Amino acid sequence: MRHQVAGYHLGRNKDSRASLRRTLINQLFTHERIQTTHTKALAIRGDAERLITLAKKSAEASDIEKVNARRQAAAQMGDADLVKKLFDDIAPRYKTRSGGYTRMVKVGPRLGDAAEMVLIELVEG
Repeated sequence: MRHQVAGYHLGRNKDSRASLRRTLINQLFTHERIQTTHTKALAIRGDAERLITLAKKSAEASDIEKVNARRQAAAQMGDADLVKKLFDDIAPRYKTRSGGYTRMVKVGPRLGDAAEMVLIELVEG
């Protein structure tokens, strides 16, 4: 039984799952729109929104808290250039928005295995 087992396992072990999530989040922030399966989009949406909120809240923080926020984001994302883009370009767009930074649009089934595909994108500021 799966009682109180949270999260999406995505048919992978822990390391592969973490690598997949990191890659998908990095691609989302790089291209601001990616096409993936519905389950993978649900798995990364919360993490991506938490990173945007972290970057947004650090704008009004002290210098030490700004550095700490960037280190936390770098630990999750693993790419310094994307951390810079997140904190300098993406987060200021959502200064007045209180949440819901991503949108998922259903695209239809994938031809090979009929997996439900979605387009996950960052909404306009």
